[in-house]
Amino acid sequence: MFLEAAVIVLALLWAGTLAFLLRSVRQQREWVAQQAERDAVRDRRVVELAKRVDHFQQSAVRVGDEVHELRAILAPMPDKLEQLEQRDPANLSFAQAAKLVGMGATVDELTQSCGLTQAEAQLMSKLHKS
Repeated sequence: MFLEAAVIVLALLWAGTLAFLLRSVRQQREWVAQQAERDAVRDRRVVELAKRVDHFQQSAVRVGDEVHELRAILAPMPDKLEQLEQRDPANLSFAQAAKLVGMGATVDELTQSCGLTQAEAQLMSKLHKS
């Protein structure tokens, strides 16, 4: 009888251990599936962020190129302005035209009163408006 009871107890312990192991394996599989789902979401997010970084880098390169072009365009401007100011002394000086722009003169007023061309008046207006 003692031997039968021991066998029954061992069988119950074995069944309990087996049930515990099966439940642990199922939980572990669920955890692995959840982790795989989280990894997939993370990977998609990383790809999305990498695309955004590439876009920002391309934008920064374009802006840098445009700044470089603008510097090349603007570099000779001070010399050109000085040449314009020293041009024809019979005309009202460009310094006076700059003062008129500061007082609110329009491009048409500059062309009429200072004898500037339309392009020169526009340049003076853009350079000296504050």
